Amino acid sequence: MGLRYMEHFLILTDEPERTRDWWVDTLGFRSGDHPDFGFPVYWLYIGDQDVVHIGKRNHSDHQNAYLTAPDSGRDQTTRRSGEEEHTGRIDHICFNCDGIEEFIERLEKNNVDFSERQAHSQAFHQVFFWEPINAIKIELNFPAEEAHRAGRVAAMNAEGAGTR
Repeated sequence: MGLRYMEHFLILTDEPERTRDWWVDTLGFRSGDHPDFGFPVYWLYIGDQDVVHIGKRNHSDHQNAYLTAPDSGRDQTTRRSGEEEHTGRIDHICFNCDGIEEFIERLEKNNVDFSERQAHSQAFHQVFFWEPINAIKIELNFPAEEAHRAGRVAAMNAEGAGTR
């Protein structure tokens, strides 16, 4: 028995509708059905799989209690007393993609600044950018051959050297 795949992640935000709209409009997720938890949520899908869940931060005591990890003894949004509210230190979220030309066009249309990198010893062309509402760093991995056919040239490789 072992891990099989990542099920989903939850974004708690002060602006759930704006967050949902950005992920749908910019990345192409589909907003879809979800269970009734007794507090508002949005579920975003890739195909038939819900991947991104979005909720309003501190919407209600019911929501906070529901999201508290069992036996944690602390509020689900607080790491340590006196520190900014977070659940941890995740650096970025990555999605495996195809259709680099469509994604680049969508990022540019939505005025998203991005950088490109060729992953060393891997057949990936990576695109990095920030989701502007909640400051979430996002990585998109495309097949390097697809990026090459599309004329994409990474500004750097994994060693930091420019490839242009």
